[in-house]
Amino acid sequence: MDILRKQFLRHVGQTSDAPLMIEVARAEGIYFYSPATPDFPDGKRYVDLVSGVSVSNVGHGNPEVVEAVCAQARDYMHIMVYGEMVERPQVKYAAAIASLLPQPLESVYFVNSGAEAVEGALKLAKRHTGRTEIVSFFDAYHGSTHGAMSVMGGETFVGAYRPLLPDTRKLRFNRFEDLERITDRTACVLVEPVQGESGVRPPADGFLEALRKRCTEVGALLVFDEIQTGFGRSGAMFALLRYGVTPDIVCLAKALGGGMPLGAFVSSAAIMAGLRSDPPLGHITTFGGHPVCCAAGLAALDYIRKHDLAAQAEPKGALFEALLKDHPAVAEIRRSGLLLAVELGGLERLFRAMELLKEAGYLSDWFLFCDTAFRISPPLTITEEQIRTCCADIRTKVLDRL
Repeated sequence: MDILRKQFLRHVGQTSDAPLMIEVARAEGIYFYSPATPDFPDGKRYVDLVSGVSVSNVGHGNPEVVEAVCAQARDYMHIMVYGEMVERPQVKYAAAIASLLPQPLESVYFVNSGAEAVEGALKLAKRHTGRTEIVSFFDAYHGSTHGAMSVMGGETFVGAYRPLLPDTRKLRFNRFEDLERITDRTACVLVEPVQGESGVRPPADGFLEALRKRCTEVGALLVFDEIQTGFGRSGAMFALLRYGVTPDIVCLAKALGGGMPLGAFVSSAAIMAGLRSDPPLGHITTFGGHPVCCAAGLAALDYIRKHDLAAQAEPKGALFEALLKDHPAVAEIRRSGLLLAVELGGLERLFRAMELLKEAGYLSDWFLFCDTAFRISPPLTITEEQIRTCCADIRTKVLDRL
């Protein structure tokens, strides 16, 4: 084992006992490469079917994003805690995001990550309603901070860290009868419009509409977690536009930063005003809305719009599905736009598929609350030709060998 890998294992915090141990030398488009070796003089090439968990929607090394990062870094980087200074990248990006969301979602609070976006949204809901109960759904993932874990839908990842936030309640996704448990004690209901880590579970017809209606009836705020589905992944710029349901708060991250770390929660100006007084500084963040991250995010958003990548996500996802679903090893494919779960029906088969994918030069992943399916969520820039090549390889080099 070389020195860098030894240092990785010794000095970098690990999240499992079996890290992938793929060293990354460079990345471009849908590909990343390991360092050169005698067997691979240009480095072994991998197809990225994860996109950093739906982060790299405009592809790796996108020249327009890279130029925006360099240009902003030359002008200035960190100046002052967010919310006091008028910084052009923040303002322009906030205005661009607001222009794409339905009214009254117009006030953007930038933070550092998806988990912090969720934390900010929960605080804002409590502040605005004066209530304490937070409702979320089983098999939902909203982040790994203590507050976000309190509304996570799987006990496996939560139990070791209790006690967490009190006064939380879990409902079953797509079960209309559970919505009656949302009451006038409820500050907010937090939901993924498409459940990601449960293995890509879209909403049942009418479910989000019924959820919106119930929240309105009892005065609870509806919070959408679009951290994974936003910025074209679901086949629309935001999944809320695809389903025609407007929440009171929407949480964004992952692709928001164009590959740089950035999160946000967005609400109406009236609701967001609750963070300004009684007490002031209702949520503060040192690096949230960092000008370089906002410049990168704005460039990525411009690229998505210019190349109509959101509209392409649905037909590209449908092509993946069509080319893989008839293989006898595939039990089911669940999909929302260019986010797919390829169901194999068993944990051992999934682990074997992970090994074969890596061997064949593909990076995939499973889902936190679904350990029988692997993920396909490549950069939205992937071409039809690349999709056909990927599916041919997956069929012959992976699925045929299960």
